[in-house]
Amino acid sequence: MSVGLIIAIVILVLIIGVVVWGIGAYNNLVTLRNRVKNGWAQIDVQLKQRSDLIPNLVETVKGYATHESQTLANVMAARAGALQSAASGDVSQRIAAENQLSRALFNLQATAEAYPQLQANQNFLNLQGQLKDLENKIAYARQFYNDVVLKFNTAIETVPSNIIAGLFHFEQAQYFEADEPARQAPQVKF
Repeated sequence: MSVGLIIAIVILVLIIGVVVWGIGAYNNLVTLRNRVKNGWAQIDVQLKQRSDLIPNLVETVKGYATHESQTLANVMAARAGALQSAASGDVSQRIAAENQLSRALFNLQATAEAYPQLQANQNFLNLQGQLKDLENKIAYARQFYNDVVLKFNTAIETVPSNIIAGLFHFEQAQYFEADEPARQAPQVKF
């Protein structure tokens, strides 16, 4: 074998290796992007269930806490904002709207604690239990989503897969984080 032929074979093997690596890196990025989409879809399902539960919860509280109309109005306005943001498809807008809804629901639950008859109402207790269960599912889905976003964003930023990410215009996904006001306990005054 001539030296030229050996060099040609080595170059061909290197080219094939780079192509195989590129395909693998691309497929990994696509897989991670699809996991991010799936994670968001799981959150979306839980958020939709929560939105469907809220009118029943508000109606139950309304019967006992008639002078708490502002709290109830805030919950319904936050729910409407969350539903509107869900229709928009903008993840950052949806996260902000859902954080606002979470704050309004927390305020509603804090308000409801001041009404012993409401706390004894079986319908309210059932709705509150369902809401607590949904909040736990949302928290789990958010954790799963954020874990997948971390893996995806890391793959986009690290060498050498960042080369493939740049060539095929992969963009970082946004974490589902609570905004600063949602991290603070609300002030409830009577």
